[in-house]
Amino acid sequence: MRIGIMTREWPPDIYGGAGVHVEQLTAQLSRIAEVRVECFGDPRPDALAFAPPAELADANMALQTLGVDLLMADAADGLDIMHSHTWYANLAGHLAALLHGVPHVITAHSLEPRRPWKEEQLGGGYRISSWVERTAYREAAAVIAVSAGMKADVLDCYPFVDPQKVHVVHNGIDTEVYQPVAATDALEAHGVSLDRPFALFVGRITRQKGLPHLLRAAQEFDPAIRLVLCASSPDTPELGNEVTAQVAALRDARGDDSVIWIPEQLSRPEVMQFFTHAAVFVCPSVYEPQGIVNLEAMACETAVVASDVGGIPEVVTPDCGVLVHYDAARPAEFEEGLAAAVNRVVADPEAARAMGTAGRIRATDDFSWEAIAQRTLEVYRTANLA
Repeated sequence: MRIGIMTREWPPDIYGGAGVHVEQLTAQLSRIAEVRVECFGDPRPDALAFAPPAELADANMALQTLGVDLLMADAADGLDIMHSHTWYANLAGHLAALLHGVPHVITAHSLEPRRPWKEEQLGGGYRISSWVERTAYREAAAVIAVSAGMKADVLDCYPFVDPQKVHVVHNGIDTEVYQPVAATDALEAHGVSLDRPFALFVGRITRQKGLPHLLRAAQEFDPAIRLVLCASSPDTPELGNEVTAQVAALRDARGDDSVIWIPEQLSRPEVMQFFTHAAVFVCPSVYEPQGIVNLEAMACETAVVASDVGGIPEVVTPDCGVLVHYDAARPAEFEEGLAAAVNRVVADPEAARAMGTAGRIRATDDFSWEAIAQRTLEVYRTANLA
């Protein structure tokens, strides 16, 4: 079977969970099948990469995306199946499937109807991205949902999709890569000392990650707890300014050293140091189909405090961490719950260590990429029979 993987993100340009998923899944699929990757961006040796046509250099980002998708579809000959990831590549997969007469499989990492804040970033392009996604899902031979919660979302947002075509295949984690590390040089380089416990956030600055909620919650952290933010790539200048103002307010209220913000994207070895040495990892997402980042923290034996949205409860079980209920109509209650959970976990290091140990066992036993690749191949075979 010759598999075409269509994706916006591919190393070295990985900035979110979908990109991590594509990289790790492709590595496993390549051991058992022939795989060709088509991606966005600059040329690279292990993928066909495409940049927006020069004529669209100043166009809305959604139109630039469609320009790349057309180039990807044109290049996708000689393949048996197209597998696209996120709306950015969905049209490439859809058109390539039509052009070359092969099935198109979509992995649902997120859904545009569940992310109305994307209009802040894309403007009118949000209507285009929504049209692309809806069209691709309508015609797809199969849809892979990264959690049972995500499958429910797919069927709710797109009721025309046959439930029999939606298959739950969770995101995974490579626990040989993600594991506790003794090194601390990355922490030291950013002024993070281990003489004070810290709560950690790792993620992009986008509405769905809930960072403003965490920054408000941090006002009620125990004074001994420092907040460390590995937070980069704001979706919009306005959101970046909002976070900057909140960080300044937190420092004014709790002291300059109460929060350390690292605005650049760190390397994987650097992030693993932060995961390992954090007293608790915090995932305050308001929308999260599964959340690979929680698995990364768990694999590094760190207790997790997370919202209970989307597929997170399928990953973070009570022995691994604490879930906090999120209700969009009651944000203050969510923020109070986050603060209380963080304070409780940090106050009991022995219980936190037990959660960390259980988290790594769960990540290793239940979320291996080898099993996920085999399950994905089964979906491909189903799509070929459709």
